Amino acid sequence: MSIRVRAARRAAAAAAGCAVVLAPAVALAATGSPARHAAAAGAPAAAARPAAPLCQTPGLVIWLNTNGSGAAGSVFYHLEITNLSGRACTLNGFPFLYAVSLAGRQVGRRASFIGHPRLVLVRNGKTVHVLLQIVDVLNFSRSLCRPVTAAGLKVYPPNQTRAKTVPFPFGACSSRRPTFLSVGPVQRGA
Repeated sequence: MSIRVRAARRAAAAAAGCAVVLAPAVALAATGSPARHAAAAGAPAAAARPAAPLCQTPGLVIWLNTNGSGAAGSVFYHLEITNLSGRACTLNGFPFLYAVSLAGRQVGRRASFIGHPRLVLVRNGKTVHVLLQIVDVLNFSRSLCRPVTAAGLKVYPPNQTRAKTVPFPFGACSSRRPTFLSVGPVQRGA
């Protein structure tokens, strides 16, 4: 027998031995993969599932937890958003809000944004919150601020064009120059 024939037979025997050893592992890996089963059944893989729809203003209750904590001339509150839509939905980013008069007109400048936005899933009946900072308007000169009492907050949930008004009297600046309201992104409840 020539050297070439022996080498070919050894290579064939080695390949067959490897196939016998690896075949069960490959079969287990192929049948044990959830993504493969989902694809085989025509269902999307878990990573490809669509997210819950955006929360719509009519399905939300927006309220202020008035147990604030003061620091450095400001009071921090949690603006609470409860989902009562009947299904899970998502909120992403910051609510757009500003102070309003008793007649519902904007008072002063809208709230500035602090922090980094994130996508939050809000299950039906669950509450998420937003950190709200209200600066004491006595920190500003009277001429710069023109202090008044606001009747509440007009709040547009993230990515929505309809608002809800949250009654809450507080000191506000009627001038649009100083920023006396700041709001953080939507966060899961504590």
